[in-house]
Amino acid sequence: MLVKDIMVREVATVSPLATIRDAMRIMKDKGLKSLAVDKRHPHDAFGIITYNNILKAIVAEEGDIDLLNVYDVCAKPALTISRELEIKHAAKLMVNFDIRRVLVTADNELVGIVTMSDIVGAIVEIADEIG
Repeated sequence: MLVKDIMVREVATVSPLATIRDAMRIMKDKGLKSLAVDKRHPHDAFGIITYNNILKAIVAEEGDIDLLNVYDVCAKPALTISRELEIKHAAKLMVNFDIRRVLVTADNELVGIVTMSDIVGAIVEIADEIG
């Protein structure tokens, strides 16, 4: 099974210049735990911002979420994988790097996101079909 078979295709994104408050609002409104951070130019890397990044920044800045923008706290470059990769390789990367989600690209453009939950769900589905 390939990454493209299990990835979420509609990825919520945020500008790197948005405030942390803006990112939090998008995450809350969409019920998400992370956002992909857009590239600033065609040769830039994607980033990812998570609740964990945001909470660390809030603690460090003593709660002032309007002083920081997304670019200041996001993980960049985000780990990206090809949609043509087998999910076992995606899982191995995620375990080796201790991350819960990776961005999926095709021709250096964002096409999806895969989480550990997506991979576990696929494994359970495959196991159910076999057994």
